[in-house]
Amino acid sequence: MSEHRIAWLPGDGVGNDVMDCARLVLDALNFEAKYVKGDIGWEFWKHEGNALPDRTLDMLKTTECALFGAITSKPRDEAAEELDPEIRDKGYVYFSPIVRLRQEKSLHTNMRPCKAYPGNPLNYKEGIDLVIFRENTEGLYVGVEFHPMPDEVIETLAKYQPKAKRFLDIPRNDVAMSSRIMTRAGCTNIVEKAFEFARKYGRKSVTVVDKPNVLRETGGMMIRSAREVAKNYPEINMWETNIDAQAMWLLKNPFDYDILVAENMFGDILSDLAAQLVGGLGFAASGNIGDNYAVFEPTHGSAPKYAGQYKVNPIAMLLSTRLMLDWLGEYELATKLEASIAKTIAEGKSRTYDMGGSNTSLEVAEEIARNL
Repeated sequence: MSEHRIAWLPGDGVGNDVMDCARLVLDALNFEAKYVKGDIGWEFWKHEGNALPDRTLDMLKTTECALFGAITSKPRDEAAEELDPEIRDKGYVYFSPIVRLRQEKSLHTNMRPCKAYPGNPLNYKEGIDLVIFRENTEGLYVGVEFHPMPDEVIETLAKYQPKAKRFLDIPRNDVAMSSRIMTRAGCTNIVEKAFEFARKYGRKSVTVVDKPNVLRETGGMMIRSAREVAKNYPEINMWETNIDAQAMWLLKNPFDYDILVAENMFGDILSDLAAQLVGGLGFAASGNIGDNYAVFEPTHGSAPKYAGQYKVNPIAMLLSTRLMLDWLGEYELATKLEASIAKTIAEGKSRTYDMGGSNTSLEVAEEIARNL
């Protein structure tokens, strides 16, 4: 086993706590790696006006992949108020560093497994095992937004789209716009990744989730692209659902689904719903995967009030670590880690507060390390 070079991005709040847990378990696995710490998160925004400094992007070029903890993220106006006085009113605009990281590194595929491990008292139902594929670089999260609305933008919209004319007489400061931009290549790619995963792991169906009856152009492109892709996977069923109905059906009939695939925002929403079915965000892992690079992270936030207390559930972080090992080709270590996590959950001897226990994050990680 050769030594890997891993970017180490703790971020903010409990990101540092759960990354300590990941390191404890990786060391127990005898995973051979050099960890290169990178600057990212709220403190760098406050002091530098950049939550993802260029030096961090440069460092990432020297690594195979990144393990990421959590970040604090706030609305634009609140973020501006927290800048150091000497850099306030200098034109800095906050942009989520994880979203920027996905775009800068072309991490087009967000994969979020949602598995109900036996013995977890927070499971909605035992046996749920589904995976969500979320397009990661397009859609509403692409960041093309306007406020106040520039005259040339609203006038051009009204010229080509009659439905926009009713906004012409509204004061520009009273109009805001977020653009949902999707490409055929982006839609095709994320659906292909979902079908490839289904074929590799013997899954029976892929459900494409959007809202093409209302979002006719963008949703229509997603569905048309998916139908073309599905022709290459005749052994796998493809279902098409609307996002609102899918939220209800996922709660009602979670065992009906193997793989769900959606654009950026809809995939984000479905991921949190599915996470709650298997115990909450403390069990929600994810991989942001591109052609040549990947970033692995738990999907929970930074929970600043718990920072440094080692209170939160580290299992989402450790399941993300398992995804990283798998992506690196360390299949034996990945399998070993998941088995240990499953055993620890089933035995229930070490549990954080969300599971009804009183153990710290580190104590849970130590139990997982012992069970290796």
